[in-house]
Amino acid sequence: MPDAARQPLLHDLVTCVAAPTTVLSAPDGQIRATGAHGALIADVRVISRAELTVDGAEPEPVAGISTGPGAAEFIGLVRSLGDPIADPTVWVRRARTAAPDGCSETVTLVNATDHDVDALVEIRLSADLAGIEIVKTGGSGSPVPFRACGAGFELDHAALSASILADAADAAEAAVTDDGGLLRWRVTVPRRGEHAVTWSVRAADPQAAVVAAPRPAQFAAPGIVADDRRLAPFVARAVADLAALRMATATDPESQFLAAGSPWYLTLFGRDSLWAARMLLPLGTDIAEGTLRTLAARQGTAVDSATAEEPGKILHELRRAEFAFADIALPPVYYGTVDATPLWICLLADAWRWGMSESVVAQLLPAAERALAWMVDFGDSDGDTFVEYVDRTGRGLANQGWKDSGDSVRFADGRIAAGPIALAEVQGYVHEAALAGADLLDAFGRPGADRWREFAQALATKFREQFWVADERGPYPAMALDGDKRPVDAVASNMGHLLSSGMLTPDEASLIADRLVHPSMSTGFGLRTMSSDSGGYSPLSYHCGSVWPHDTAIAVHGLGRAGFTDQAAELAEGLLAAGAAFGDRLPELFGGFDRADLPVPVPYPAACRPQAWSAAAAVVTLQALLGLEADVPNSRLRLRPSRRIGALSVSGLRIAGRHLAVSVAADGTCAAEVDGGGIRVDTPR
Repeated sequence: MPDAARQPLLHDLVTCVAAPTTVLSAPDGQIRATGAHGALIADVRVISRAELTVDGAEPEPVAGISTGPGAAEFIGLVRSLGDPIADPTVWVRRARTAAPDGCSETVTLVNATDHDVDALVEIRLSADLAGIEIVKTGGSGSPVPFRACGAGFELDHAALSASILADAADAAEAAVTDDGGLLRWRVTVPRRGEHAVTWSVRAADPQAAVVAAPRPAQFAAPGIVADDRRLAPFVARAVADLAALRMATATDPESQFLAAGSPWYLTLFGRDSLWAARMLLPLGTDIAEGTLRTLAARQGTAVDSATAEEPGKILHELRRAEFAFADIALPPVYYGTVDATPLWICLLADAWRWGMSESVVAQLLPAAERALAWMVDFGDSDGDTFVEYVDRTGRGLANQGWKDSGDSVRFADGRIAAGPIALAEVQGYVHEAALAGADLLDAFGRPGADRWREFAQALATKFREQFWVADERGPYPAMALDGDKRPVDAVASNMGHLLSSGMLTPDEASLIADRLVHPSMSTGFGLRTMSSDSGGYSPLSYHCGSVWPHDTAIAVHGLGRAGFTDQAAELAEGLLAAGAAFGDRLPELFGGFDRADLPVPVPYPAACRPQAWSAAAAVVTLQALLGLEADVPNSRLRLRPSRRIGALSVSGLRIAGRHLAVSVAADGTCAAEVDGGGIRVDTPR
């Protein structure tokens, strides 16, 4: 029996990203015809092989260095050349740069001897033009024929065309091979000198669903001076990665959003893009506005069971073609998400509070009213006040919350719950969206606010009656209700998302705060998605025991807002430790092993890096440590720093388009300054 399709491992690959391009290689820089290796542009693998040899042999790798989100350099020795001594005297530097339409490499031979060195430099290339769904399951396409064109090649496909070119000044030879093409340079490297050659690939893809953002990022890393020296590089790397993940659609290129992550999700994802934009608000509202506009333009208008579209619903993901893997086949425009719609409303309200133009908010209010209506008219399919989901096609996502793997919703004994499923955190989002929607309606003179406040109150009451359960450690909210309205009682991180919902009493919030930092939930590097005491727990399960940085950051922010600053600081410290261990680029997720047992976090081997909401977790963690909350409509800014933060000063934050600087002394005294004034700063007395 043939092996089942297996998702390629990513944890040991070097990634260069400039959306919509991702280049993945081995740590030695070689792009081999295996796994996820390749240069992928807008969900198509354009280059599947790019192997470098010097005089017929691969350089011996000594270093692979990421020099930025879209750049890396690899150093290898060429010991067959040069002087016959112990020290290396000839080596190669391979510098790679990703661009939105492709990538380029400069290969530099360095000669430290006292004589000239002749060498043959070759790059062996192949292309399979496999779709991302094929690559994701470990598959590959058939080699695409190369067509010689001067000092390079051209290749065509039904979806796109590409050119592979050597720099005209390098005197390269280009030869078509059975499986692609060969670029060859015969070079002489001068004594105590170097010689560089360059090649590149560029692609044109008129059918792409998403395109590169056409203008520079409107956000930048804030200036940070902190007692905790991990914080500044953690945030700086995150912001650089977020800038590399900016995208737009061809129909509205000025509205930028953040692609979910590289390499599998380098496109528009409702939930992921919304959360990332929400976490990025302390750096400006530009991405929030673009995300809201892009999703509103595709808001559901009809009932379509094949795509899960419903009137008022916000989509889940946008692809160039059907995205099929295992027994799942998602259409190019797919609405199978239960949480993107309330989260869209929450982002609109938060962006308004951070100072997004009121004219923009007013333009988006009709979409907000349609989204509010969806929560009752379609989200609550059985009329019990709770919003639930079920896949009715048999080929869509079985689970449609952020924990969307098929086995993620489990009882404490490990049994998998059957749908329709009402997730705990989704009820929190809906409650928050109802109250936020009411505030927006009131502020802009539109009717209906009382209805949504009454709805929120009824939802909170029913949630308290049906979701709360208890174990030997006391009460806690179940992660979900199953199709029979039984509490799915595994202790899980879902409860952390409730802290900002406005649905909890202070006593309920306190119970959740204590539960989140219990050793069964907190690994020391972040929050487990499921308690280690649960029957379905595994530290390397995608959603049943791993750590997702965005999940932890949401809990950190909620804990801080609810006044549980010590618990927030404890989880935040775990994220800082994990960030340092991962070179300040947090992956999509990592293993839920305990820090007391393993002093460094264990990679989840198929995790995406960079991932938008994992990167944005650094920004919202900074916000939580500062206790920073904006209310521009009322000209107020709240500052409640953690008592465990130490001295910290941050400049380059933004509120209502103006610069914001915050300083916190070691004794906890704090201040904030907004350019132009007009914002009252509320600090602890």
